[in-house]
Amino acid sequence: MKAFGMSQTKSSNPEMYIGASTDHSLLCVSACPPCLALRDPMAMERANLLNMAKLSIKGLIESALSFGRTLDSDYPPLQQFFVVMEHCLKHGLKVKKSFLGYNKSLWGPLEMVEKLCPEAGEIAASVRDLPGLKTPLGRARAWLRLALMQKRLADYLRVLITRKDLLSDFYENSSVMVEEEGAVIVGLLVGLNVIDANLCVKGEDLDTQVSLTHKHRENTLVSLSRANGQIAAILDQKNYVEELNRHVVGVQGMWVWSNQWMTTLLMCYGQVTQVDVDVELDTYKQSRQGLDEMYNEARRQLREECQLRQDVENELVVQVSMKQEMDLAMKLLEKDIHEKQDTLIGLRHQLDEVKAINVEMYSKMQTSDDGMKQKNDMITRLEEKTNQITATMKQLEQRLQEAERDRWTAEDGARKFKQDFANKADSLQKQIAQREKQMLQLETDLKIEKEWRQTLQNDLDRERDIVAQLSAEAQQINGLKKEFHRLQDENSQLKGICEEQEKALEELGCKLSESKLKIEDIKEANKALQGGQVWLKDKEATHCKLCEKEFSISRRKHHCRNCGEIFCNACSDNELPLPASPKPVRVCDTCHALLLQRCSSNAT
Repeated sequence: MKAFGMSQTKSSNPEMYIGASTDHSLLCVSACPPCLALRDPMAMERANLLNMAKLSIKGLIESALSFGRTLDSDYPPLQQFFVVMEHCLKHGLKVKKSFLGYNKSLWGPLEMVEKLCPEAGEIAASVRDLPGLKTPLGRARAWLRLALMQKRLADYLRVLITRKDLLSDFYENSSVMVEEEGAVIVGLLVGLNVIDANLCVKGEDLDTQVSLTHKHRENTLVSLSRANGQIAAILDQKNYVEELNRHVVGVQGMWVWSNQWMTTLLMCYGQVTQVDVDVELDTYKQSRQGLDEMYNEARRQLREECQLRQDVENELVVQVSMKQEMDLAMKLLEKDIHEKQDTLIGLRHQLDEVKAINVEMYSKMQTSDDGMKQKNDMITRLEEKTNQITATMKQLEQRLQEAERDRWTAEDGARKFKQDFANKADSLQKQIAQREKQMLQLETDLKIEKEWRQTLQNDLDRERDIVAQLSAEAQQINGLKKEFHRLQDENSQLKGICEEQEKALEELGCKLSESKLKIEDIKEANKALQGGQVWLKDKEATHCKLCEKEFSISRRKHHCRNCGEIFCNACSDNELPLPASPKPVRVCDTCHALLLQRCSSNAT
């Protein structure tokens, strides 16, 4: 009886263990959350919209960078991006009551951006002025395209989502624009600033525009919501299977321990009958078979859960890679911003250098003006010296002419004197011969002859005085000749000096013209740097600047593209290329002559 009672007690222990394990499994099932439990539908929609926004923005940036040129309205990734943005902005939008009924309008919150950010007033006014837009949805679509072209879409939406008090009038509390997902989407939109888009808003029918991928996007959103629900259920099932696996391992260890314990008891109590042993073995085999089936089922569920977990981990890896790519895009964007800041700093340095060059050119222009004044003073002094030299040359020429006339008169007098002297000498010789002949005959006339000789001697003395005077005058004439030759040498020297000074004056004139042209070029460059020439208004001119004729219907006004003044057609019918315009443009006669002279001087 003791043995039988003991066998009954032993045989009842496995059933107790089975019952305990079964109750524990039921407790585990009851403690596990239900596999088909649903999450908040608005949160799932926000998550789906965030994922769609990430995918569309990433695909648009990658395709645009590989595309390598400006995007247009027919670009498929750009159309998909606008569809996703429209869904994000429509999510949780409140229904507004109007005269025509109840409707949801995207244009209301987007129109509020104009009040929060004055820079958005330009595109809002452009959207209102578009003639083809009749519905608020069309205006909202046009506003999104213009903001993307301005590269200010992220800035405008950031200003909008910071005002929660204004968004509460248009959106529900659980919408994308109110929750944190809206800030994430706005942060992703910053990456679109690297894209250049040229969208023709005027010719598109934005009121009835339906993208070809609209239904596909809706199906994708639904599939993503279902996938998220399935992923949540799979994670719950995974936790349950892991708990069940741990329980099965514990039960298996418990049965091994019980088997060892029973074997020990059998060895200790050799008085147990064979019938009790068979009963115990059958009970053990049945319980072991049930546990094996449960274990196999748990192993099968574990393999399925491991496969699902692997899929979830792969999806997580994909999401992590997408996040890394987004981080890389943000880093590239930050690098681009830093490069633009560096270029901006370089441009500022270049502007400072240009200002320094402008100041240096202004100082050079002042020094050139001072040099030009000194050269003008030198030219005036040289002109005065040339005038004095010409006056002295005229005086010397007059004196030379007077000396030549005196010389000619002196030479004529000397010739006449020589002829008279020769004639008188011949006559005297004849008279002496006659008187010598008559001296013998006319002794009585000796006194008379002596008196006559005395008179002749007096005449001879007078003639000698005249000859002496003539010789002195001849010496004076020789001195005048030497002075004339000296004056001729001085005249030739002065002519050489005058020619050299004329050459120097010509060189100075050439340099002066070149310096004037350079000064005019510097002035034109300075004018171009300071804002260009003064463009005279049409109302300020009533007469032609050159011919002073009054303008009328037949005599039209024309601007000179060089000086900015207003002339008639007759005074401005010339065309020349200018530094600001390589094509020939209208210039006045004065500027035409000045530009031609400048071109000829530059060519020489």
